[in-house]
Amino acid sequence: MISVLDDFGRTIALSRAPHRIVSLVPSLTETLFALGCGRAVVGVTRYCEAPAAEIARRTKVGGTKNPDCAAIARLRPDLVIVNAEENRREDVARLDELGLRVFVTFPATLDAAVDLLRRLGALTGQPARGQAMAQELASALAEVRARRQARRRVFCPIWKNPWMTVAGGTYVDDVLWTCGGANVCRDRKDPYPVITLDEVATRQPEVILLPDEPYRFSARDLSDLQPLATTPAGRDGRVHLIDGKALSWYGPRAAAGVRTLALLLN
Repeated sequence: MISVLDDFGRTIALSRAPHRIVSLVPSLTETLFALGCGRAVVGVTRYCEAPAAEIARRTKVGGTKNPDCAAIARLRPDLVIVNAEENRREDVARLDELGLRVFVTFPATLDAAVDLLRRLGALTGQPARGQAMAQELASALAEVRARRQARRRVFCPIWKNPWMTVAGGTYVDDVLWTCGGANVCRDRKDPYPVITLDEVATRQPEVILLPDEPYRFSARDLSDLQPLATTPAGRDGRVHLIDGKALSWYGPRAAAGVRTLALLLN
C-alpha cells in the first residue's frame, strides 16, 4: 500500500505503484520520466514537451487550462497529476467527480519542491529516485545560500502587452529570493500583477531577467525596455535572456536552474 499526502492535504492511497498516469503539468511530466516511471504515463497535455521523443507517443488530452476530462477518463488512469495554478479548479473537481485519483501539487517555494519530489517518488513507486532528485535540489539550495552575497533588485516580467510580473508568495519569487535577488514587485498584492515599465523604473532594478516562457522574450524585445534605460540594470547592461524553465519548472532542471540564476544575480 502506498499512501501520500498531496499539497491540499488529501491522502492519495494506492494499492500498488500506478501503471497508468495522466499528467496535466508539463514540468511534472518531465519529472515522471526522470523518476523512471515514464512507461506508466499514458496521457499528457499539448504543452508537455520533455522528453520530446517519448511525449510524441503519448495521448494528448488538451491543454492545461482546458483538458478533455472525458478523454482522460477513457484512458483509465489510476493516477492524475495536476497543479493548483496551472490547472483550473473546475477541471480538478470534474476529475474528482469521475472517480479518478487526483494528486494536486502546489509548491510555492523551492523547499516545498524538494518535499514534492520525495512524495512524488514515493507515490509512483520510485522512492529512491525521488529521494535522490530531492537531495540534488536540496544540495544546490545549500550551496547557493552559502555563497549568497548582497541582494540585487530584480525585475522579471512574465508577459508583455500588458507587462506582467510576479509578486511575493509565488514560486518564481522564491527562486529569485533564494538565488540572491530581491524582486522589485514583491510587495504587490496580486500574485501576477500588471505593471508599467515607468513604475518599474521608479523601483530601480539592478538586474532584469527576460525568461522565454510563458511569454517568449527574445532579443527583439530589448528595444521595448527603453523606459528602464536609466535604471542600474539598464546602465550596467545587466539585462539577461534566460531559460524560463530555470525559474518555474520544479523537477530535474531545478538544481541546475538555481545554480545558474545565482551566478547571474551575484
